Amino acid sequence: MTPPVHTEAPLHAVLFDMDGTLVDTEGLWWEAVEEVAGRPLTEADRPDVLGRPVEHTAAWLAAATGASADDLAALLHREFADRVRVGVVPRPGALALLSSLAHDGVPTALVTASPRAVADTVLAALGALGAPSFAVSVTADDTARTKPEPDPYLAACRALGVDPARCVAVEDTPTGVGSAEAAGCAVLAVPSLAPIDAAPGRTVLGSLTEVTPDRLRAMTGGPRLAVMSWNLWLAGAMVDDGRAKQVRAIRASGADVVGLQEAGPQATDELAKELGWHGHHAGDNLGIVSRHPIVARLGDPDVGFYGAAGVRIRTDEGHEVDVWTAHLHYTPYGPYEADFDGLPADELVAHEDVRLAQMRDTLERIGAAAGESGSVVLVGDFNAPSHLDRTDVPWPVTLAAEAAGLRDSYREVHPDPVRDPGHTWSPVHVTHPDEGSGSGRPEPQDRIDYVLHNGRGLRVLDSHTRVAGTPDPWPAVAANEWPSDHAAVLTTFVLG
Repeated sequence: MTPPVHTEAPLHAVLFDMDGTLVDTEGLWWEAVEEVAGRPLTEADRPDVLGRPVEHTAAWLAAATGASADDLAALLHREFADRVRVGVVPRPGALALLSSLAHDGVPTALVTASPRAVADTVLAALGALGAPSFAVSVTADDTARTKPEPDPYLAACRALGVDPARCVAVEDTPTGVGSAEAAGCAVLAVPSLAPIDAAPGRTVLGSLTEVTPDRLRAMTGGPRLAVMSWNLWLAGAMVDDGRAKQVRAIRASGADVVGLQEAGPQATDELAKELGWHGHHAGDNLGIVSRHPIVARLGDPDVGFYGAAGVRIRTDEGHEVDVWTAHLHYTPYGPYEADFDGLPADELVAHEDVRLAQMRDTLERIGAAAGESGSVVLVGDFNAPSHLDRTDVPWPVTLAAEAAGLRDSYREVHPDPVRDPGHTWSPVHVTHPDEGSGSGRPEPQDRIDYVLHNGRGLRVLDSHTRVAGTPDPWPAVAANEWPSDHAAVLTTFVLG
């Protein structure tokens, strides 16, 4: 499941935030602000505390207390510096990543909203721990405006003589992310205390331990294609204004292509029209909408309710990619039989025969229709867990896809199913909605929606699940902004 390594992508430099990204100082800063404020901080205080220069936080405290902003800034400097001197703790994976970049000859810069005195203290501590030197460091003292303005990152790029579009900024706060993106950098977000949402052109990971130089290179090289899988839940009929909510969700996702299941007879065509995209509707249930032109329609147009359908798209750069969407039969559902009925692994596998046959048919159709580029993406609601998640059962549907050379894009980015379960079923079903052995019991939460690919001209840049807002649970779902009972899966590929 390891993606192919490519080293040709033009990565000019990697620009690192300091506090909370390279070293674990966000908590120290939080403590320092609490000490000066004389009270515990709350979630509401985060925007004025994390990722902000000392002067901003001092002015914010001054407005609330009536004290002098200059005096408060001096107190904040002192309290924070005292804590930093006690000992700087590198974030997991930070030293190894810096060493790998140095080994590969990739320049690095430190870009921080902390003052020069604090930055130099941290740099000295990192050096004592064996960290390579940064080519450039930019602090709050070095630019007229600091984060969230783009000035610090632009200054670092100018000092290095590099193009921001060919640099990756590594950040841990929304403020820092905004600064780097405004400067035109690709952004790798590794949140520390404040959550950061995934977004087009932005990669969000849980730790620097997941980062390699080649992964950073992929973020700056080649055209991108964002492919989403989404079960529309009876075409959006279960919520008010379902079609309008679907359009909003697709636009907000940044997807270029969306493979649909439970699209009904009209959703695909109506979504394509509303989005101004191209569309392909197949059978009773399947559809694909694409901002890129569809140059071929693949598979059986009368596929029925379950099965698969595909299209070949051509991007602006001339890349052709076959994108397929599949919906496999929903019953018997393995997680129910495992969690509610306690069936052993051999019986669970035996009960996958209908879905396995549908997957094998899908794989045969994909192989028969493969284009000259050979690039294939298969998305869908498989109604089956992955053998990479529930590892105690050799779930045959995903094993068959893997045996055919298809890779699970979500698990490439998030290899640990415990830390990143990636559940797509179900954001609205908390307890089991049906009668039987599971009635009233907690609904098994599972990853049953996928974006798979064959790695030919496709490199995974990011993959994440998407749900808009916090949907109310079944049955009070009509007002939900998210018009589905599945989370969507969005994977961004680098082409070429």
